[in-house]
Amino acid sequence: MGVIFSCWSGEVVDNRGRPEEAVPERLKLPEEFRPGVPLRAFMGWDGFCLQDPGVDIVDMCRAWMEAAQENSCGKCFPCRVGTRVIAEILNRICSGRGQVEDLTKMELLGRAIQQSSKCGIGQTAPVPLLLALEHFRDHFLEVIKEGREVPRGRYLVKVTAPCLNACPAHLDIPTYVELIREGRFAESLEVIREGVCLPGTLGRVCVRPCESNCRRLLVDQAVAIRGLKRFVADYEIWKKRKPRLPVPEAKDKKVAVIGAGPAGLACAYYLALRGYQVTVFERIDEPGGMAAVGIPDYRLPRPILRKEVEVITSLGVEIRYNTEVGKDLKFSDLRSQYDALFIGVGAQGSAPMRVEGEDKGYKGFIPGVKYLFAINKGQDPYPEGKTVAVVGGGNVAMDCVRTSFRIGKEDVNLLYRRTRREMPANEEEIVEAEEEGVKFHFLCAPTKIIAEGDRVKAVELIRMELGEPDESGRRRPVPIPGSEFVIETDILIPAIGQRVDLSFLEESDGIAQTRWHTVEADPDTMQTSQPGVFSAGDCVTGPDVLVRAVANGRIAAEMIDRFLSGQEVSPSDDQLMEKLFSQIGVFDPEERIGIPPGWPREESEILPPEVRKRTFEEVDKGYRTDAAIREATRCLRCYRIGLVAL
Repeated sequence: MGVIFSCWSGEVVDNRGRPEEAVPERLKLPEEFRPGVPLRAFMGWDGFCLQDPGVDIVDMCRAWMEAAQENSCGKCFPCRVGTRVIAEILNRICSGRGQVEDLTKMELLGRAIQQSSKCGIGQTAPVPLLLALEHFRDHFLEVIKEGREVPRGRYLVKVTAPCLNACPAHLDIPTYVELIREGRFAESLEVIREGVCLPGTLGRVCVRPCESNCRRLLVDQAVAIRGLKRFVADYEIWKKRKPRLPVPEAKDKKVAVIGAGPAGLACAYYLALRGYQVTVFERIDEPGGMAAVGIPDYRLPRPILRKEVEVITSLGVEIRYNTEVGKDLKFSDLRSQYDALFIGVGAQGSAPMRVEGEDKGYKGFIPGVKYLFAINKGQDPYPEGKTVAVVGGGNVAMDCVRTSFRIGKEDVNLLYRRTRREMPANEEEIVEAEEEGVKFHFLCAPTKIIAEGDRVKAVELIRMELGEPDESGRRRPVPIPGSEFVIETDILIPAIGQRVDLSFLEESDGIAQTRWHTVEADPDTMQTSQPGVFSAGDCVTGPDVLVRAVANGRIAAEMIDRFLSGQEVSPSDDQLMEKLFSQIGVFDPEERIGIPPGWPREESEILPPEVRKRTFEEVDKGYRTDAAIREATRCLRCYRIGLVAL
C-alpha cells in the first residue's frame, strides 16, 4: 500500500492514475496502524494523506468535521457554529441530498472559521476540508450530481497539541492551563493527576520538553508549563485540601511493585485507582528513589515528595521499607505470592571513569550518587575537605557542585570533556551554578587520581578537542597528546553516568536483559520476557528523565490491568495515535504564528546567589496566584485533531 494522494504543509504528492511518485520521507505513513490493521488514510491539522483507494474523501471530511464540532470548546462563535453547519452540509451531501452550491458555502465558511477562531481547533479544522475541495472537487461534484449515499467508514479520532505530544506522559496541558486561567485550580490538578501522580515533584524538576514545543515560543517565550503545574500542586497544600480522587471498586488481585521510585510509585498509584491491592517493596527507608535521595532539597524539598506519596498510600498502597528483594526475599517468592509484578528499580550505581587510582579506595573519592545520597541523609562524607572537583556535565554533576557549596565547601570545580554547548544538564542549572561560583573547566578529562598516603590530593587531566559526532549527535572529545595538567582537590566526585543493579534477578527467573544490563521490556506495553512481569523506569531505559519513568509506570499499570482482566496486552489506540503524531510532527519550528510579541513570561522569585549557595532552602519560590493566572492567559490553546481511516 503506497501513497495515492498527500498534501501536507504545502507539499502535494498526487499519484492518482499514474505510477507512484517518490514521497518525501516525512510524508510517509506506516502501512499498518497496528498488526493486521491497515492505516488507510490520515487527516489532520495541516492536510491529509490517502493510502487506500477505497477511502471516500467526502465521508472522511464528514467524519473530520464531526470530530471538529465535537471537540470545539464552544467559547468562540465561528468555531462552535461554523463547524456544526459544515458538518450538517457534509451529512446532507453524504445522504444524497447535496447541492452544487454547498461546496462554495463550505469554502467561504471554512475560511471564515480559520481566520476568526481563537484556538487551534477552529484555526486548523478547515485546513484539510479546503484542501479536499481544491484537489477532489470533481469527486464531490460527482457524489452530489448522482445523489448517491456515501456509507460511513471506520475512523479513530485523537486530539493532541504540540506541548501535549512532546510530553512523555501526554498530559492534557492546554486544558489544565486553561483551568488555571479560569481560577479552577482543583480541577486543573485533577487533569494533571490523570497523567502523572507526582505533580508537585514534576512541577519542580521536570526537564519540560513540552516548553520546547510550545507555539508561544515562536512569538516571544514559551508558556511556563512546568511552573503552572507546580502552582496548582502547591495551592492544594497551601489550602490544606484533600485531593479529589475517585473511589475504585476493589478487586481481589494482588500486585507487587519492586522499587518506590517514580516508576514504581506511578504504577502503584494507577493500579490502586483501578482497585488492585498493591504492595511496594523498597530497599531504603525513604520513598521516591533517585528523586528523594539524588535531588537536593533546594530543587525538590523532601516534604513535597513525601506529601505526594501520602496521596498514593491513601489509596491503600502499602510500602514496605528496608526490604530488599534478593536479600530479604526472593523474586521467585513474589512471583508465587502475587498475581502480577512490576520491576521499577532505579539506576543508583555509578559508571566508572576507568582511570588510574580509581579502584584504590582513596579517602576523598566518592561517586556522585553516593555523595548526594549521604548529603540528603544529613551527612557530609568528607567534612575536612574544602576543595571539590566533580567530573561530568549532566544534572547529577550540577547537583554535586551546587550541593558542595551548601555544605561549606570553599572551592568547587566542574571538569567536563566537551564544551558548555554540549552539556546535557538543564540550562537553568548551569546558569545558577555559574552564578554561585562554580569554576567550569571544559575540554578536559581525568587520567589519574593523585593521592598522598590514602587520601586524594589532586587529579591529573588531559586536554581534549572535539572530533566527529558520536551516536548522541555531539562531537566526540579526542585527547591532545602531551597536554596533561593537574588540579589539586580534596574530594573527587565522578558523575558521568549511572548503572542499574539487577543482581536480585536469578537466571531461573527468566527475565531477559539487554547488553547494557537493563531489563528487556516491550517499549509499548512494558511487559518483560515473562508474562505477568512488567518493568519501566531507569531499569529499562537506563538513566532517564523523571517524567518518562512516571509516564511509563502509568502505562505499565494499564497493561497489568489488561493482563489481570484477561485482555490482550497491547498498546492502546491513544498510544498509537500519539506515536503517529510524533512521526508526522505536531510542532513546526518554522511556523509563522502571526501574533505580535510583547507579553513576556511571568518570572517567579529566585533566591539571589549570595543567599542560596549556603542554604538548602528552595531556590525557586514559584508563582503567586495572580502571576499564575496571568501566565496561564498567555497560552494559545494550540489543539490539533488527528483522524485515521482503518
